[in-house]
Amino acid sequence: MSEQYPGDTATIATPVGEDTSTQRYEEARAAANRAMSTINLPLEQPEPELDAELLSYRGFKFGAAFFGWLIAISMSVLLLAAAAAAALGTAQVLDYSTSDAKAEPGAAGITAAAVSVLMVTLGFYIGGYVAGRLARFDGGRQGFGVWMIALLVGVVAGGGGWLLDKQYDLVGEVNWPDVSLSDKTLTLGGAAAGAALLVLTLLAAILGGKTGRRYHDKIDRLLP
Repeated sequence: MSEQYPGDTATIATPVGEDTSTQRYEEARAAANRAMSTINLPLEQPEPELDAELLSYRGFKFGAAFFGWLIAISMSVLLLAAAAAAALGTAQVLDYSTSDAKAEPGAAGITAAAVSVLMVTLGFYIGGYVAGRLARFDGGRQGFGVWMIALLVGVVAGGGGWLLDKQYDLVGEVNWPDVSLSDKTLTLGGAAAGAALLVLTLLAAILGGKTGRRYHDKIDRLLP
């Protein structure tokens, strides 16, 4: 006995008396072969080739990071000066004198440190943004470069100051204000403020660099 299925040119011959399980197996295998023959597997998409001229503009750009660092330092100084002027004006309005600050040295110190860290962090965000705009690509790297240049300059300046102080005892001649806080408290507070300044300025510079790059990304999407 032979059977032929619609849409298929293959004919399955089944001898009389053959077990029906064998016939069903052959039918299922033929159906599976037909199904597999109709499936078109998608070909792997080749990776887009990057323009070599475009790649040359990527990566860390010292010029962009350097000018971003200059802007970051300049903006930090301007913002700190503005914050100091605002604090002085507020103290005049509220009649807040130096004796009041000495009465609560902890609160005054924390407030001054927090405002200073905030202003410098905002300055580094602006510097990272400028570096990202100048370099166009890899804004995060440019922002990190801004922070790294500031760190290196700070280390060099600190080392030079330490050498000068060791030779001329400059710190000993400074008339420090009389603060009723222990040396341990001042050391811990300074360390915490320094760590917060390092971390926040790094994050702000990287975020500013990425934000500066988005300006060029918007333009690139509009170009044909």
